[in-house]
Amino acid sequence: MSCLTVSDPMLVCSCNYITDKDIQAVINELLDEDCWQLIVPGKVYHAMGKRGRCCGCFPNVVDLIIKTTAEYHAARKTEETKVVNFMERLKLFHEEQKAALAERRQAMLAARRAG
Repeated sequence: MSCLTVSDPMLVCSCNYITDKDIQAVINELLDEDCWQLIVPGKVYHAMGKRGRCCGCFPNVVDLIIKTTAEYHAARKTEETKVVNFMERLKLFHEEQKAALAERRQAMLAARRAG
């Protein structure tokens, strides 16, 4: 029996069979093009020539975007105040999207119960 190590890829999207390493590589390529662009799951999937199917993986992809972007800027010693402001905006965007998704799910459940 073997244990997973930090370097073992983790499956993030089972619909498209995409690992965290695949996603991190694309994020780093996008950041190399423009280190201050807003990267969202759709942009990552488009860069891979894929698209979200069930989109259940998107919250995890957003977490990877946040983590990878922070690591990218830390490795390049980007001015801390610039990174903090950007990362806070990205985290706020992530929280807003999670809240909107939860509201949509609740509305769908209520509609099913009523219908």
